[in-house]
Amino acid sequence: MKTLAIDIESYSDCDLAKCGVYRYSEDPSFEILLFGYSVDDGPVQVVDMAQGEVVPDEVREALTDPSVIKTAWNASFERTCLARWLGRDLDHPLDPRQWRDSMIMAAYMSLPLSLKSCGAVLKLEEQKMKEGTSLLNYFCKPSKPTKANNFGNRNLPEHAPDKWQTFKEYNRRDVEVETTIRHRLERLPVPD
Repeated sequence: MKTLAIDIESYSDCDLAKCGVYRYSEDPSFEILLFGYSVDDGPVQVVDMAQGEVVPDEVREALTDPSVIKTAWNASFERTCLARWLGRDLDHPLDPRQWRDSMIMAAYMSLPLSLKSCGAVLKLEEQKMKEGTSLLNYFCKPSKPTKANNFGNRNLPEHAPDKWQTFKEYNRRDVEVETTIRHRLERLPVPD
């Protein structure tokens, strides 16, 4: 394994926009729901962690293997959340030198900083799914108690199985779009 492209979907009671990624991932409610990945640009796999699926050992080990380059859009989010998931504290983060951030590559080329907008500007054949925002709001943030979610404070996969399947496809597509953008931009590397 030489590269590992990653996109995660997660839940926390904390509002990411208001508290930042460290507080978000340190909250006791934090959990990774979906772990989408591609090994060496192969087919994207989605691990449904919310429903008990487990990240394969070789992928888990690759997260700390210095010989494997990890890639993501806004990699600091994945890197911070995955460090927390691996049980690391702020003094033992995942090494940023092992990561490549395709959002930074896009910024260096004066492209938009959102995956959706960057894909649109580059006229990618496969675009980020439009349902994304509503799915993120539904599964990744606290919700009002309703009959559909058994009057709980969040929506779970069993509360909307069809939406959950679409959410998994959304996660898969994000890895594909990020990978395509990275390939388009890597011939013009960001300086050290």
